[in-house]
Amino acid sequence: MTTIDDEALPKAGATPENYDRNNPAVALGSFLRAGAVFILLGLMVIGFTYAEPAFINIGNLMSILQAVSVVAILGAGVTVTLAVGGFDLSIGAVAASSVMAASYAMIVWHLNAFATAPLVLAFGAAVGLINAFLIVRLRVPDLLATLAVMFLLSGLQLIPTAGRSISAGLVLPDGSKATGSYDPAFLLIGRYSLFGTLPVSVVLMAVVAIVLFVLTERTRIGRLLFATGGNEVATRLAGASTRRLKTLAYVISGTLAALGGIVIAARVGRGDVSSGGSLLMDSVAAALIGFAVLNLRRPNVLGTVAGAVFVGVLLNGLTMLNAPYYTQDFVKGAVLVGALALTYGPGRNADR
Repeated sequence: MTTIDDEALPKAGATPENYDRNNPAVALGSFLRAGAVFILLGLMVIGFTYAEPAFINIGNLMSILQAVSVVAILGAGVTVTLAVGGFDLSIGAVAASSVMAASYAMIVWHLNAFATAPLVLAFGAAVGLINAFLIVRLRVPDLLATLAVMFLLSGLQLIPTAGRSISAGLVLPDGSKATGSYDPAFLLIGRYSLFGTLPVSVVLMAVVAIVLFVLTERTRIGRLLFATGGNEVATRLAGASTRRLKTLAYVISGTLAALGGIVIAARVGRGDVSSGGSLLMDSVAAALIGFAVLNLRRPNVLGTVAGAVFVGVLLNGLTMLNAPYYTQDFVKGAVLVGALALTYGPGRNADR
């Protein structure tokens, strides 16, 4: 069987052969596009700090990171599916269902944190397998398959409680009351801070980012994932199992969505039927903004995390300046448009 030569696979930071390194205008344009997100992020921090000195407090900065941690974790899952040329629309529903599943497991089934967390993660992985089965085996287009699963989960999470949120004393459909409660150890995931400063959810975000960065950028599997997204037929003919690679991508996405749901449940302390409403769009926005980071123009995990932090800083600063809440979606849309313009704009050809 023919094998893939590692040197033939796409690598991060590859530079086109005809890139004119000696042209100052081209070099400056490339530098500005590569660092645009970080430059704008720095300017925002300076501007918000000048307008409201409390913005730069370590407590507020940790609050921003804690607020974006779930979006970054889900966005990392989206990034992996984008790498194989797919797209997962079900992540928001998986996260919301995981919130309900974790709450139900502890309040109705009386499970502790050490049983609940693995159970919920397994649920997310199972949803990923279902997505992969529909897409890889049945050849359903990824958008249609994950959209169907999204609607399925959105309805399924309401059935066990007849549409009610889950909290202590929940009245079950048979008329009985749930007597369980949230395990204090589980709540630490969303509420505890290491050394009194660093939230556990931020640590989880960092661990996910580092692990996926190493997987996608520094291993053969990662190069195969991008090769599948770039040219699936060529990758398959070269000997790689694109079916397994796609399955892996969707299982990772589902598992990370479940992890995001665990963090939300631990932070809120109840199974809210409205949880996860905006997670899909926010995580997709973070993943797409990540395309503009370092001018890579492709899915990358660290870019996704940077995109989530960028939006989080922007929204937090606007909130501290008493900007109307109803402008937030407009601002997120404007940021996404700007990031895509930087990624795919006219100056793109100058780098080639």
